[in-house]
Amino acid sequence: MAIKNEYKNVGVLFGSQAMFMTNQVVLISLSGLVGQMLASDKSLATLPVSTVVVATALTTIPASMLMKRVGRRAGFMLGSMIGLLGVALSIYAIWIEAFWLFVSATFIMGINGGFSQYYRFAAADVASPEFRSRAISLVISGGIAAAVIAPLLVRETNDILPIPFIGSYIALFGVGLMALFFLSFLSIPKPTSNEMLSSGRPLPHIARTPAFIVAAMTGTIGYAVMSLIMTATPLAMQGCGFGVPDSSFVIQWHVMAMFVPSLFTGNLIHRFGVLKIIFSGLVLLFGCVALAVSGIDIFNFTTALIALGLGWNFTFVGASTLLTETYEPSERAKVQAANDFLVFGTVAIASLSSGVLLFNYNWNMVNYFALPFLSVTLVTVIWYGLLRRRQTALNEQT
Repeated sequence: MAIKNEYKNVGVLFGSQAMFMTNQVVLISLSGLVGQMLASDKSLATLPVSTVVVATALTTIPASMLMKRVGRRAGFMLGSMIGLLGVALSIYAIWIEAFWLFVSATFIMGINGGFSQYYRFAAADVASPEFRSRAISLVISGGIAAAVIAPLLVRETNDILPIPFIGSYIALFGVGLMALFFLSFLSIPKPTSNEMLSSGRPLPHIARTPAFIVAAMTGTIGYAVMSLIMTATPLAMQGCGFGVPDSSFVIQWHVMAMFVPSLFTGNLIHRFGVLKIIFSGLVLLFGCVALAVSGIDIFNFTTALIALGLGWNFTFVGASTLLTETYEPSERAKVQAANDFLVFGTVAIASLSSGVLLFNYNWNMVNYFALPFLSVTLVTVIWYGLLRRRQTALNEQT
């Protein structure tokens, strides 16, 4: 019965992830362009995208603490309802051409992200140890559906009404309702009284462990680099003479590369080990930078964004899996909250930096900016791999 239930929850969370990521892909594809349309200062064009990430970062800790008390289902549904409010406000903001109201609306939509980012951990928390990495990977693979739905939604609704972009945001309201429908079937038990009352080891003690350091650093840098480059892509392509259909095409391939590997990333981690997958992801992110700075043809944008998506998948799924090895059940809320706050706080900074770097410098500078952070992370992962190998050898000797 437990095995059947864990598969049911993965299926429900897969559908919820699909709707959430559809929302995110549409926001990434269009919010910068809406910002450029509404803002008098064009350097603020990516601010609506950035506020989504800022709100997500600010919500991660309260969302995790709330769900520790009320349970995953109630917390996720509350987040979805807040997201619907943000969508409604964004529609009104576009209609009256109010840039700062639109920024406020995307911030409210980002609050939903602070809840929804825990879908992967919700699946892992109730999965058997053997199924945990695959549960995380399969839930994240809900983005595959988003990669198909979101670009189609943008193409079919972008110009359906006289006011540009407003049709796509109206369609997002229906996407949010579908997420609520899926979440109504989630059946994860509420935390026990012992889990709610016990706090386990102090967070600073856990945060000093090598596994936590590597998991948090990898998840943070991998996601931040992805956000930095992806946020700038639609505007960079527009500056190179490409239109919305072209940037939508590139983002679609990027999102496919982000999520299709999730069908087998969990199995790869189970077979080869989490650190090898994380290492491969970092190498792919270096490859993205190399492809991006080598030209401004549609080929360069497409292949760079595919490498970016693959690198993100391997680093993020790997980091999430490694993080589950660092805590006990009574510690999961604070450890997951600390991790996701670090991840999305840094992603928010990267997203804000993206527009500044693009408008004040150029597309190449956006990519070069990622290199020192990727280098430090790669060295840290290699260090931890050698540390684990040494520890394994010592254990075998004893």
